[in-house]
Amino acid sequence: MSVGASVSLTAGDIAAVPSAVIERFRAARRVLTVCHENPEADALGSALAHTLLVEALGGRATPMCADPVPAMYAFMPDIYRFRSSPDPDLDYDLIVVGDCGELERVGSVLRDHAELFGRVPIVDIDHHISNRGFGAIDWIDPTAAATCEMTTLLAVALGVPLTAAGGALAANLVAGVVIDTANFQHPNTTARTLRVASELVAAGAPLFETARRLYRTKPNRQLKLFGLVLGRLEETPDGLLAWSTLTEADRSQTGAGDGDSEGIIDLLSQSASSEVVILFKEAGGQTRISVRTREGGVDATELCGGFGGGGHARAAGATLELAVKPAQPIVLEAARRLIDALGAR
Repeated sequence: MSVGASVSLTAGDIAAVPSAVIERFRAARRVLTVCHENPEADALGSALAHTLLVEALGGRATPMCADPVPAMYAFMPDIYRFRSSPDPDLDYDLIVVGDCGELERVGSVLRDHAELFGRVPIVDIDHHISNRGFGAIDWIDPTAAATCEMTTLLAVALGVPLTAAGGALAANLVAGVVIDTANFQHPNTTARTLRVASELVAAGAPLFETARRLYRTKPNRQLKLFGLVLGRLEETPDGLLAWSTLTEADRSQTGAGDGDSEGIIDLLSQSASSEVVILFKEAGGQTRISVRTREGGVDATELCGGFGGGGHARAAGATLELAVKPAQPIVLEAARRLIDALGAR
């Protein structure tokens, strides 16, 4: 697809793709496309899209993720192709890491295949503002709502039709855009995001069905899990800080898996009064936090960055090497300080 054939993308949209990224994709023959551990649709969709782009250009590619793909994403085309380790029959000449604010987010595959990651050049494609760059080439665009938004632009810049792979390219890309914008409801949705979505729909991406699968189709065990966590909601007296906790006992009681917690933080963030909303997730001896903040208020990356995490201004996360009980007051105190600082501006 050329810019002239585009339904809505501008020349400026396509010019945002670095020439070095285009050149690497064109030159690569054997590519490992990697996404982060505990994957969601933007990570999975961009990794699959990177695979399909390489193949459309005549190369071979392997999508890889350290963790199993959550069942909720079974509807995404070619999702079965993900491996938990590289293909031993391929001598990779490029690694593409997508949607990772830092290389360590790819998880155990980095530790298990350190020699490969140290030897093969990496192209880092990401939209997290916390990403400081870890690749031979870094394309980091915090103005993008999703890595799949960036990868759509890459496809057009490469001249690969968005209809490629029998529609799988567009379908996977739209899944990432939908989930990272909360179906175009988050403030990260820009005019360019909508232009990208328009291109994908014009290419046949099933926007309605994707949104239904991601936001309006949940197994009963997940609804039960949501009920437990929502029923545990706590808040400060002024209502500016709200939080809840997801325990391992909740998962056992409802039969839920790790992927079933997806979406809880977005429900909590509907609080009308809260500047900061936090979900504490028990994970063995660790505590994972997901943070959402109000537009124009506390920067979620400032809060999570203090605990080694990152993400976006309105949505970020971190992992603390503490159990939930001791971790909670530390995180809540840090969040309170940032909220109080808003009033001192």
